[in-house]
Amino acid sequence: MKGFFPDQSDHGAVTPFEYLPASAITPKAGLALVLTNGLLALATGTTAPTYICMKDADAAVTAGTIIPVVRVDKDRIYETTNSAAFSSAKIGQKVTLHTDGLQVTATTTGGVAEIVDFDDKAKSGTGGTVHVRF
Repeated sequence: MKGFFPDQSDHGAVTPFEYLPASAITPKAGLALVLTNGLLALATGTTAPTYICMKDADAAVTAGTIIPVVRVDKDRIYETTNSAAFSSAKIGQKVTLHTDGLQVTATTTGGVAEIVDFDDKAKSGTGGTVHVRF
């Protein structure tokens, strides 16, 4: 499972879908996105996402295509995976987003995703379960 998926919330409310225009990206459920010049674009590195994609596509969409997303909520915890071992990562640290916009890295400099918890697989390698908050 790659992607950022809503897992828990402090308030228990269900996050409603919004429908916004995308840039020429290949939508994947769980993809971290930001609005840039009125179009949804990939959020990576030190760019905090403002939306999470809720659609899968096999190919890039035409710029302006409307896709379903959920707004990132500071009171919600998202489940994802790690692209690098969390050998020195600690709960409470902020890490960056991987270049695919679907995972977190172990890099803390300029981090935007606060680690809430992670499993033993994340400590020793890639692909572990990681919970983050933005």
